[in-house]
Amino acid sequence: MSRLLTFEWIAAVRFMREGLAQTLLIIAGVTLGVAVITFMSALLSGLQANLFRRTLNYQAQIVVLPPEDVARSLRDTGAARSAAVVQPRTQRLHSIDQWQKLRGQIAGLPDVVAIAPVVSGPGLAIRGDANKAISITGFEPESYLRVIALGDKVVAGTANLTASDILIGTDLADDLGARLGDKLRITTATGAAQTLQIAGLFDFGNKGVNARNVYVTLRVAQSLLDVAGGVTSLEINVSDPFIAERVAQTIHARTGLQADSWIRTNEQFFSAISAQTLSNNFIRFFVALTAALGIASVLVVSVVQKSREIGILRAMGTSRGQILRLFLIQGALMGLAGSVCGSLLGFVFLNFWRGIARNPDGTPMFAVNFEPQLFLYAAGGATLVGVLAAMVPARRAARLDPVVAIRG
Repeated sequence: MSRLLTFEWIAAVRFMREGLAQTLLIIAGVTLGVAVITFMSALLSGLQANLFRRTLNYQAQIVVLPPEDVARSLRDTGAARSAAVVQPRTQRLHSIDQWQKLRGQIAGLPDVVAIAPVVSGPGLAIRGDANKAISITGFEPESYLRVIALGDKVVAGTANLTASDILIGTDLADDLGARLGDKLRITTATGAAQTLQIAGLFDFGNKGVNARNVYVTLRVAQSLLDVAGGVTSLEINVSDPFIAERVAQTIHARTGLQADSWIRTNEQFFSAISAQTLSNNFIRFFVALTAALGIASVLVVSVVQKSREIGILRAMGTSRGQILRLFLIQGALMGLAGSVCGSLLGFVFLNFWRGIARNPDGTPMFAVNFEPQLFLYAAGGATLVGVLAAMVPARRAARLDPVVAIRG
């Protein structure tokens, strides 16, 4: 086995074995650091995925809207302009001009993965003597369900609606005393009315949404809201949620239409996610810095303690490069050993977390997965930190004068 190992590896292992207490101490420090990094990385990843699932899976990442009505003063007396009070106009439902053409243009953008035409507006749901104000959303199931994970929230029935179907929330069903298969009469301010059958019930975990939102097919909504052949918005998902604002600006520049990204409409949520990620990166940096200083300090002490041995090795013909590599190998080995043990410890922490972080009904609070690439990143990162930390003491050892080292 020794024949397969170079001189530097054999000497590095021997030096580490002779200073076993110091070696184990620094490996323990790296282990704890890597465990903290892997555990927090997996926890943050699971938390962010859960927040995105609860927030972004049920709203479009970009919404394209028609221009708003703007009130303008008709008074213009030339040089002598008179002041006029201009009241904002009431916003009416407008269709996006040539929305089919725009849909094709936007779908051709490289980062757009799904786009759905939508018609939405207010209405009234009536069943017997009971009535409730509602928000109507008309969609094409084949495209809309790729943008919004509505099907995941359906607790009864289906989200694949036909022209005679309606999908309502569980709280609205309770308010109206309705069940799956019952009929609802939907009316709007335009005077249009239609009787639809309840094909499904959804539960978003939000009482306001469950009590107000209803879903119908696009053609039914166009008829009820008097938007014949038109749509009031185009809802879009992109490949990466964090580039939604950039894509929205591109859409606005190309079409002139208002394009609101989730980043703009959920600024506080986005700020919280960004702050969370930034704080986690800072923690990773300082934990890695602490581990690097620990490795460096142990190797500096090792250089001082083994200066005589280093001098003898130099006198016997060992080159400066070999001495340099000897200590770099020690740093890499301690970093790698710490990363392996730390990843295993982080996996234990995650299993412990899964056991205690549970909802009142016993289900997991949110999914936390230990991804294999996280182990690879931790192993590579800790090894690199070990090598970098060993650089200064290794160069110091390589510069030792053999005569001085042997005498001293």
